[in-house]
Amino acid sequence: MVATTLKEFTLEEVAQHNTPDDLWVVIDAKVYNLSRFKDLHPGGLAVLLDEEVAGQDATEAFYGLHRHEVLERPQYKRLHIGTIQGQESVIYDHVVGEISQVPYAEPTWLTPGYFSPYYSDNHRGFQKVVRRFVDEVMYDDAQAREEDGKRPSQYVFDKMAEINLHAMRLGPGKHLQGRTLVGGLVKPEELIITQELVRCRQRGYGDAMLGGKVIGLPPVLNFGSEELKAKVVPEVLAGKKFICLAISEAMAGSDVMGLQTTAKLTEDGKEWIINGSKKWITNATFTVGCKTDDGLTVILVERGPGVETRQIKTSYSSTAGTAYVTFDDVHVPVGNTLGKVGGGIFVILRYVFVVVFPTD
Repeated sequence: MVATTLKEFTLEEVAQHNTPDDLWVVIDAKVYNLSRFKDLHPGGLAVLLDEEVAGQDATEAFYGLHRHEVLERPQYKRLHIGTIQGQESVIYDHVVGEISQVPYAEPTWLTPGYFSPYYSDNHRGFQKVVRRFVDEVMYDDAQAREEDGKRPSQYVFDKMAEINLHAMRLGPGKHLQGRTLVGGLVKPEELIITQELVRCRQRGYGDAMLGGKVIGLPPVLNFGSEELKAKVVPEVLAGKKFICLAISEAMAGSDVMGLQTTAKLTEDGKEWIINGSKKWITNATFTVGCKTDDGLTVILVERGPGVETRQIKTSYSSTAGTAYVTFDDVHVPVGNTLGKVGGGIFVILRYVFVVVFPTD
């Protein structure tokens, strides 16, 4: 990121900007131009025009109502136009890639002065790479997407794919063979990746970052045909297509043996016909468990005719894309079966990574 030099102002200069159409304030020695923000302020214009706020040092008033993290959001960062001459910020700003100095804010193995036999210099090197990536690529997008409720921006998925971060989140395995991981510098560890991704501080955004892939793709990797894997896996690991685990149902919750979604073979035995619904499903292509004549069977269901999704508004976030999914006479090739027909329970119990549809 390229650093920019901001203009310095005196308090007297800032004080001249105290009208609705020309409104500046000082917060912790930083000057913010609120002229275009005034109509968007949740507390209304009157709060900003208060004689102790408009054109004044409003540091105390601001921190009496807000956390410092508010100023780090991209929509508010752009309002920062300068600094106050002769003053320095008292509030500590986050530095890209740094280890937090707040007590207990980091895992013990990252805390200066502590040693863990379980973490090597390789782990620390990998942690630094991922933290810098989160700070530089993901953090601002996470704040913006939680604000507008949209899914993460495609460029974030693309950047993750460039260093094979999507593949690394699945842990070790054949899916990593032939891939250059984060420039070939370090060995990946999925636990460290997860610890760093949550530093976006937005719960729904973290789930939207292909969290469904972590539990939805392993059944394809481990039980899908070579043809199916060649079709699905590359696009998912490139961040171009999404996949999720669809187990939960309105009537059964996550009780796998109580699922009601059914899959029946056509008379020629070439296709499954799936009917039913899934609820609280995050992301989507669906690794689905279905009830069949021979017992539970796991089937990969792609978006197509008969598959409908409707967003569920949850209390924690719209960004995660939690949905109600219905399957109405959905025709799926038998080649999309994962594992043996009737053997879905073994796929599910081994990987808890499946979308399950009960069959008769």
